[in-house]
Amino acid sequence: MAFALNDGAEQELLAAFRERRAEKIYEALCFYPFQKQAETLTAYLKKDEKSAHVRVFSRPCPGAERIRTEYEVKENFGEYSRVEIRLHSGKTHQIRAHMAFIGHPVVGDEKYGDEALNKKYRVARQVLVAKKLSFRFAGELSYLNGRVFESGFSARLPE
Repeated sequence: MAFALNDGAEQELLAAFRERRAEKIYEALCFYPFQKQAETLTAYLKKDEKSAHVRVFSRPCPGAERIRTEYEVKENFGEYSRVEIRLHSGKTHQIRAHMAFIGHPVVGDEKYGDEALNKKYRVARQVLVAKKLSFRFAGELSYLNGRVFESGFSARLPE
């Protein structure tokens, strides 16, 4: 979550998000061991407005938008891993749907996740955290360029 203190800063902040000059990095727990430690994935996401659900496809299809999701496994815990995820396109439910599509659903995700494992670990909320945020500003906020805003929260199972 980002706030602006005046109208000029608000316009610049909104433009940075709209023009993809904001870098968002997330941290998640994802089920099942990963074969690759890091990868940049490309797929196609189609949103169903009625069901508030998205579907991911490996090939272009009518109504689907191209998405890119980059991940890096940071730590393995057997049935799940702590993963850093960087969005190169920010679409609704992109992380949750894309990770489920490749066979690594986000722990606790009730919409795209693994219901049996969620019950086993007694997790009813997705373990997904907006971890880092940085911008490339052009105007009055350019003094913030190079600065990374980092959350103190971490993706972990509830105790």
